[in-house]
Amino acid sequence: MFVRKNVTSLAPALAAVILLTAGCGGRGDAGSGSEKPASSATPHGYVEGAAEAAEQQSRLLLGDPGSGDTRVLDLITDKVHDAARRPGVTALTTDGRFGYFNGTDGTQVLDSGAWMVDHGDHVHYYRAKIQEVGEVPGGTGTSVRSDAGVTVVTSADGKASVYPRAELEKGALGTPARLPDTYAGPVVPYAEHLVALTGGSDGPAEVAVLDRSGKRVATHEAECEEPHGDAVTRRGIVLGCADGALLVDEDDGAFTAEKIPYGKDVPKAERAAEFRHRPGSSTLTAPAGKDAVWVLDVTEGAWTRVETGPVVAANTAGEGAPLMVLETDGALHGYDISAGKETTVTEPLLKDVPDAIGGPAAPVIEVDRSRAYLNDPEGKRVYEIDYNDDLRVARTFDLDVRPSLMVETGR
Repeated sequence: MFVRKNVTSLAPALAAVILLTAGCGGRGDAGSGSEKPASSATPHGYVEGAAEAAEQQSRLLLGDPGSGDTRVLDLITDKVHDAARRPGVTALTTDGRFGYFNGTDGTQVLDSGAWMVDHGDHVHYYRAKIQEVGEVPGGTGTSVRSDAGVTVVTSADGKASVYPRAELEKGALGTPARLPDTYAGPVVPYAEHLVALTGGSDGPAEVAVLDRSGKRVATHEAECEEPHGDAVTRRGIVLGCADGALLVDEDDGAFTAEKIPYGKDVPKAERAAEFRHRPGSSTLTAPAGKDAVWVLDVTEGAWTRVETGPVVAANTAGEGAPLMVLETDGALHGYDISAGKETTVTEPLLKDVPDAIGGPAAPVIEVDRSRAYLNDPEGKRVYEIDYNDDLRVARTFDLDVRPSLMVETGR
């Protein structure tokens, strides 16, 4: 069943996370690999070929589109690992474990060997060897979205294929299942289903809930005009639309769609089109033109526009943390989201900064529960930022490549 809602209130805040609690029920996130039943011989949380840790095992995947050089920076050991060269790569995304290097001829998959399994009341952290997985079809504009069971690759022409996650965890691509239709954006796995946008060529796109084979299983009334941008949060899937966002959620098998409107007409150049956030957070950020940032509080169902200087990159940890904005002066600026005021600014960290967000060499800000990471392609370094301490630079990692592309795994 698909229900359309117009309210903006959502469910209460999620339960607190307790690390490594012994009394875990089901398997949780299949991204952990092939777990075995708990017994005296196989401890709870056992994953073949991986070591369990008591803390997050973060790694940064770094790519240089110019040279094709790829590196994996282990943030626990400070060691830098080489990976296969990838000439022609134009974009890099991750699902928390695997890195997807998108090029003109295909998308290469790299297992970072770092991931987290969230069991609701506690989490498990794992580390394993870094390994190449292979290349999936799909050139420029290909999107990859994953959950515990599947990875969906959607090409620029709207065709989508579903890959079994268990095979990726074993280091192989497996045999994909091709979905029967074409779609108006990335197909997103969610709540053991697939959420897709259909139509949209000459009117608003419609939300469709599919089973894993692509069969439509829920009627749809929600529409999204000029869709662009998506994000998965604990509150549901957020889809960017011309008039704001559409939140798709599931509760006991019933899917709901809730509009979160801007509340006013927003010019196309100032709409949220690419969301960034801390995984696990329900606070999203997106550029609002050249000199402002949108902050979407999914829990409250409210947008806040924060006026800034010229924006190059932005992100936040949410939940009272500052909005971090890299501006064209090369400095990192911190803003109080509720007040819309700048609270701190660093010394210039980057010397050569693009004059706008976007492009293969534009820096990004990756955020986890305690630190943020800012890549400096021209300076061949990555900065680790303590955002809870006035944006203090905690560590600087000097590299032998230009880290123009960067994502964090292990979160």
